[in-house]
Amino acid sequence: MFSAMKFNESNLELIDQKRLPHEQIWIACHTMESVAKAIEDMVVRGAPAIGCAAAYGIAIDAMNHQHLSTWKDYEKNFNLSLDRMAKTRPTAVNLFYALAEMQKTVVKFTPTTPMQTVIHDIARRANALYEDDIRTCRAIGDHGADIIKKPANVLTHCNTGSLATAGYGTALGVVRSMHQRGHIRTVWVDETRPYLQGSRLTAFELGQDKIPYKLVTDNMAAYLMQLGQVDMVVVGADRIASNGDTANKIGTYGLAVLCKHHDIPFVVAAPKATIDFKINSGKDIPVEERPAKELKEVQGISIAPVDASVWNPSFDVTPAELIYAIVTEHGVHRGPNFKLPV
Repeated sequence: MFSAMKFNESNLELIDQKRLPHEQIWIACHTMESVAKAIEDMVVRGAPAIGCAAAYGIAIDAMNHQHLSTWKDYEKNFNLSLDRMAKTRPTAVNLFYALAEMQKTVVKFTPTTPMQTVIHDIARRANALYEDDIRTCRAIGDHGADIIKKPANVLTHCNTGSLATAGYGTALGVVRSMHQRGHIRTVWVDETRPYLQGSRLTAFELGQDKIPYKLVTDNMAAYLMQLGQVDMVVVGADRIASNGDTANKIGTYGLAVLCKHHDIPFVVAAPKATIDFKINSGKDIPVEERPAKELKEVQGISIAPVDASVWNPSFDVTPAELIYAIVTEHGVHRGPNFKLPV
C-alpha cells in the first residue's frame, strides 16, 4: 500500500502529488506554514489526507516552540496556527474535524503545563488521527465491497486512495477490497479534469496494486453506461450534509445524474468525520474556486488563450436522492432517506 506522508517527530514528509506519476519527489515540511502551503498548493490533497497533514502541521509547530517553558507561553501561537490551517481549504470538513481534535487535546492543559508535555500530547494525537484513518478506510472498503458480491466493472472519479488518505483509501478502498475478493473486472478511471487526479494518481495507484483498469476521459462515462459497461460508480466526498447531500470533486454530480438514468448504483464512500451535522443540506456547503491557471494549463503547458476568462469550481454537490448508498466505517447507509451514524 502506497503512503503519501511520513512523520518522523521533527518534520512531515509529503510526496509531491503534482509531480506524479512521472516523478516521486518527497518534500520535507519543517514548519506549520510549509504544511499549510503544501495543502493549499495541492502537494497533498484528498479530504482525509488534508486532515492528517493539518494535524501534523500543528504538531510540528509545537515542536518548533520547544524553547518555551509552559502552555501559557505557547497558547497564543497554538491558536494562531489553528486559524492559519483552517484557511487552507474551505470545503473538506475533515480538515476542521482534525483541528477540532487538536483543540480537544489541549483543553486539559493548565497554564503551568510543561511545554514538553504539550508537544508530546499534540504529536501523539496527530499520530492517533493518522492510524485511525487507516483503520477507518479498511472498514469502509470492506463494507463497500458487500454492495456487489460478484465480478463487476466499477467507475470512479478523482483520486480516493492511499494518496488521498492516510492509507488504503475510501472509494478506492472499496475497489481494493472488491479486488481482494476477486470481484473487480475493470476499474474505469475518469481522468478528472482539470487537475487530472484520475489519470495522474488513481491510475498510478491501481497500477502499483496490479488492479485492472482503463483510463477514460470524463465525457466518456455516459457512453460507457449506455453500452452496459458500468455496474457501479463509487466516489469519495469532501463534505456530507446531514440530509445526505455530498460535495465531491467537480464532475461527480454529472455521474450521479447519469447513474439515475441508467439505473446504476451511485455510491459515496467516506469516513464519518466527513459528515457535517451542522448543515442541513448541500446548499450550505462552501465550494472552493481554484486558480484559473489550473484550467488553462496542463503540467505547465498552456492549452487556452492567455486572456481566457475562467470559472473553476473545485467541487460540485450531489443531492441525496441521486445517491444509492453512503458507505462509512460504520456500514452501508442506503438512501434516499439516510440514517447517517451520529
